[in-house]
Amino acid sequence: MSNKVVIFSAPSGSGKSTIVNHILSLHPEMEFSVSAASRAPRGSERNGVEYWFFSAEQFRQMIREDKFVEYEEVYPGSYYGTLKSEVERIWSKGHVIIFDVDVKGGVNLKKYFGDKALSVFIQAPSIEELRRRLERRATDSHEAIDRRVAKAEEEMTYAPLFDKVLVNDDLATTFAEAGAMVDEFLSACE
Repeated sequence: MSNKVVIFSAPSGSGKSTIVNHILSLHPEMEFSVSAASRAPRGSERNGVEYWFFSAEQFRQMIREDKFVEYEEVYPGSYYGTLKSEVERIWSKGHVIIFDVDVKGGVNLKKYFGDKALSVFIQAPSIEELRRRLERRATDSHEAIDRRVAKAEEEMTYAPLFDKVLVNDDLATTFAEAGAMVDEFLSACE
C-alpha cells in the first residue's frame, strides 16, 4: 500500500472536507497532506495544521527551487500547492496520503501520481444547492458567494478528468460510497 494517494476535489461548498475527515476516521493508515498557501492564517488556523503559510515571495522562491509537486496561482499573488517534502514525510511513515484540494490541484495531482492515485470529484446535487450551502455557512459576503458559485460552475466541467464522481446529496450515503471507493482502491493496491 506504500506510495499511494487518494485525492478528493470539489467546488467550494460540496462537502469535501467533511468527507475527507470521515475517511480519515476510518483509515488510521491514511494521513492528511497539509497544503501550502501564500496567505496569513485566518481565525484559529495554525501553521502546519490547516496549511503551511508563506508569503507570496517565499512561495515564488519555492516554485523556482522546484519544491512543489503541484501549485496554482488561484488569484493574482494568491498561491496554493503541495510540497514535495510533505509527500516524502507521509510516505516515509508508510502511510497513504489523502488530499483535500481544489479541482485544478486534483487534476494536477492525478497527472503527477498516475495509477498510484485515486481521484474523486465531489459535487453538490445542483448549483442552487451549492449556493444554499454557502449561504448557510454565513462565512462569505454575497459577492464572495457569487464568485464561488461562478467558479463552481466552471470547476464542474473538470469532473470527467477524475476517476470517480460522487454526488453529495445525502451525507450518510455519500460517506458509504466514498468509503467503498477508498476501500476498493486500497485493497487493489495490497
